[in-house]
Amino acid sequence: MSVEGTLPIIAVAGICGRMGRAISELAIERGYKLSGGTEAENSEFLGQAVMIGSRSVIPVFEPKVAARQAAVWVDFTRPVATLNALKELRQTGVEGVVIGTTGFTEDEEAEIALAAERFAIVKAGNFSLGITLLCSLTKLASQKLGSEWDIEILETHHRHKVDAPSGTALMLGQAVAEGKQKNLHEIQRQPYHGSNATRNEGDVGFAVRRAGGVAGEHEVMLANEHEVVRLSHTALDRKVFAQGALFATNWIAEQKPGLYRIEDVLDL
Repeated sequence: MSVEGTLPIIAVAGICGRMGRAISELAIERGYKLSGGTEAENSEFLGQAVMIGSRSVIPVFEPKVAARQAAVWVDFTRPVATLNALKELRQTGVEGVVIGTTGFTEDEEAEIALAAERFAIVKAGNFSLGITLLCSLTKLASQKLGSEWDIEILETHHRHKVDAPSGTALMLGQAVAEGKQKNLHEIQRQPYHGSNATRNEGDVGFAVRRAGGVAGEHEVMLANEHEVVRLSHTALDRKVFAQGALFATNWIAEQKPGLYRIEDVLDL
């Protein structure tokens, strides 16, 4: 595996996007060697020299070109792009993959699981340490509180976010489901709407807001007839996700092929 000192050489998907740039800038600041980065086929940055932190990078379209010298691929883009990258990366020396992309279908999740036979993949809807802690607390609360407690999840993101509910909200929903020893698909409530939008006992409701430049806000509300408990997390800067992604990058570079979660990275 190619390394620069003790840090893995990385390539970043969507390097000029919000998360791609945040990860790349922090990586450069911390002394990582950047093999390259990709951009979408219709991107204005494609083939142009772009300043990422203190370095000039020329984004390319093909992941196998950007990752030619990389040990780890970092991808916070969209499902189609991420899955395409996993196919192309088979032609490179990349052994570790960090996936922060959200919005995958069940079939697409199965493709990632299959790719994990070739790569060591860490995949999460959110790489924040605080969110990981929030998921653990949510699972514990779900496990300990009875059926008379209703659970609702609210998330807010910037106006450009595409998928809903967010990957983080679904992580929280999964934590609830694990606490109750249920399948999330069985208890996930569709948005309340219409003349017959009553709540069923045991459901988990999801509410979504999109506004401005909000990096990410998540709240889990647990309520019965007499009291309400709120567990929440607010991301003040995308740098928190970039820090988690780089931490995962170092960890996954040392792992065997397989599909891992952020809880594995943090040994929770």
